[in-house]
Formats: sequence, structure tokens, C-alpha cells
Amino acid sequence: MSKPLVSPLSALDLARRVEAGAITPAGVVDLCVEAIAAKEAEIGAFAAVDPERTRARAEAAVAALTASPLRGLPVGVKDIFDTADMPTGYGSPIYAGHRPATDAALVSMVRRTGGLVLGKTVTTQFAFMDAGDTRNPHDPDHTPGGSSSGSAAAVAAGMLPVAIGTQTGGSVVRPGAYCGVAAYKPSYRMLPMVGCKCFSWSLDTAGLFAAGIADVAFAAAALAGRDLRVDRAAPSAPRIGLARTHIWPEASPAMQAAVERAARLAEAAGATVRDVTLPPVFEDAFRAHAAIQDHEAVRALAFEYDQHRDRLGPQLRAHLTASADIPPEAYDDARRIAKRARHALADLMTEVDVLLTPSAPGAAPRGLGSTGQSIFNRLWTLMGTPCINVPGMFDESGLPLGVQVVGRFGRDRAALEAALFVERALASPAGA
Repeated sequence: MSKPLVSPLSALDLARRVEAGAITPAGVVDLCVEAIAAKEAEIGAFAAVDPERTRARAEAAVAALTASPLRGLPVGVKDIFDTADMPTGYGSPIYAGHRPATDAALVSMVRRTGGLVLGKTVTTQFAFMDAGDTRNPHDPDHTPGGSSSGSAAAVAAGMLPVAIGTQTGGSVVRPGAYCGVAAYKPSYRMLPMVGCKCFSWSLDTAGLFAAGIADVAFAAAALAGRDLRVDRAAPSAPRIGLARTHIWPEASPAMQAAVERAARLAEAAGATVRDVTLPPVFEDAFRAHAAIQDHEAVRALAFEYDQHRDRLGPQLRAHLTASADIPPEAYDDARRIAKRARHALADLMTEVDVLLTPSAPGAAPRGLGSTGQSIFNRLWTLMGTPCINVPGMFDESGLPLGVQVVGRFGRDRAALEAALFVERALASPAGA
């Protein structure tokens, strides 16, 4: 199988070109459609795509789109968000051909801010672990990772400048790392989840993919209406805590080296870097994530389990069956542990601006049967903090390695700025 060209589109560059009149929104749609025609058969990133209607919308509202926050850029939406004008299947045969009556709140935000929904991107079934058919653009024999596989792969392959995903364990940051693009999981509840198929209401978080940190920050700022852009001035040197955590030995040697190299390069560029040791409550919180997620998933997917159990993916069906015995007392205890850990994290981060840690155990695993492991993401999802995959490094085989910047809850712009600082340090002559 031939290896496709990996050439992400810069959302920020395209937006500036649209604003300057160098390209029209319809012209950007054409770039994406050409890439889809060339690469989609091999990558398989889309559950549905509508180029004709998208181009017609781009041509019908040139002036409005050009002046809008998203400048008429095409956007891909993970197929667990409802869309009124496209099928929404949640990655499951149970909902094949399903047409929701309304758009999810975040889809409406895309449209209101001048984004053009070009297609629905592939998700694993109900955003769990039964893998879809999407392939990694860097090597189609490897997984793109996570349930937001289609969104990450579409951006990496240059088929979209912006895509939306979700993270319950690690399905924004990890596929971003595997596919070599920027991935941003905002602080919990910054982006609405109304109209998105729920797996765990305490954890499910919408996130974004784009080529680089400035691109994903631009898209997030446009969607959220918040001051999140980091492209207008040089980023300040952050105080970075190198957090190896109790599962550090689970990271591959290449990943451990990548995180430590990123720390050295950031320090050489002017950042303050120090090792941090997480209190023991974080090990308890790491385990608490599963109790919270699984107790809620049994209830969120009660209809599908009770009425269509034989049509669930084997991993999901077995997981829901096993999780049905989690008692409410264990769930409540896990929530109390999470609360204590969040307080401990707030105390810890009075001394640093961000934490630096692996985005994944290593590069994307070979084979499409597994989406990889979320062990380096679950804790931070539970904490509700902003998390950003910083691309720019590769292992000896040429597969991407991502490092994760974890910020303070509600301090998303500072986390994005620190991620940009690390990204630039990796791209500096010292990091080349």
C-alpha cells in the first residue's frame, strides 16, 4: 500500500488568506475536496461528506463568511454530534441512516461563527474502543488512535483545516499525537456537549484538531468567543513542571526521551523547568477515572444495551456487562477522590504554569484492531484541565511522537501559549 502524503492545512494561514482576498471560502473548500478525492480511499476518515452543498454554501455567502470568525473554513465533526443535514450514526449499526432533527449545540456554534461543516468524521462505536476503519496518514498500517480517529487523520492528511473530536479518556490528545497534529482538549465544559451522544457525563469533553498550536488556538477562539489566540505576539517563557507520574515506566524509551528532550529545549529557549512529584492522591484518582466512566456509561447506553445488545461491538458489550456491577458507593467514593485530587492539583500548580508529560505511551501501534492506550490522558481528563498535544517529534521509524502540555483549570489561553512555546522550541535550530 502506498504511503499518502502528509500535508496538513494551516487554519490560521487559510483564514488570513481569505481575509486578504487571496482565496475565497469556496476555494478553500476546493482544496479540501481535492485532498479528499486523492486520499480518502486510503485513509477512511469520513463517515459522511457533502462537498456539493458545502461549496454552494460557500459561494452563497462570500462576504458574510469572509468577515466571520472562522472565515468560512471547512470543519469536520466527529460522528457522535448530531447534524440535521447529514446522517449521524454514532459509529454504530444501530443508528445507520439516522437523521437527527436538530444540530448539536457545538455544530450550531460552528455554523454561527462561519465554519462550513464539510463532513462527519469516523468515530469508534459510541466513542469507545471497538476500532473503525480509519488509517494513520503517516503509515496506513498503524492506528490513528482513539475514538476521534477520523478527525485527527483528516487534519493530518490535509483533508480539513479544523476538526472536532471528544475525549472521555484520551481521544483528543492521543490521536493528535499518533497523527502528528495539534490537539486541544479544553477545560471541562468550555465547549457544549448538548446534542452529543453521551458516554460519561462527568468526563466527556469536546476538543479540536488543527495543524499546529496557533491553528487550534485560532479555531478554539473563534468557536468559544474567548481570548484564546496565541499568534499575535511571541509566547512568554512558561514555568514548566516535568511530570513523569507513577506510570512513567509505561512510556516507551522513545517517548520518555521525547518528553525529556522537549523539556531541555524549552529550558534552553528560556522556560523554567523543574521536576514535580504528584501527591499519592493522584494514583487514587487515576484508578477513580474508570469507576466514574464505567458507572456512567452503563446508564448512558442503557437503551442500546437493553434493546440492541447483540449489535454492540464486542469490546463495548463486554465492558458494559462487566461495569454493571459497579455499586453506587464505589462511584461516589471515586467522585470524592477526584475532588480531592483537583484541589491538590490546584495547590501544585501555584508553583508552575503547566505540566509536561507524555501524550501517549509511544508512537501509534501497528494494526487497526486497537486504538492505543489512554493511560497518559485519563487523569487529566478527570481533572478537567486543558490539555494540548504538541506535535513536532518522531521516532526512529518516522512515526509522530507527541508531548502533552497540561494547564490549570480555566487557564486555557496560558496553556495554549505554553504549548506554542514548546512547539517553537522543538522547531528551533537546536531542536532540528
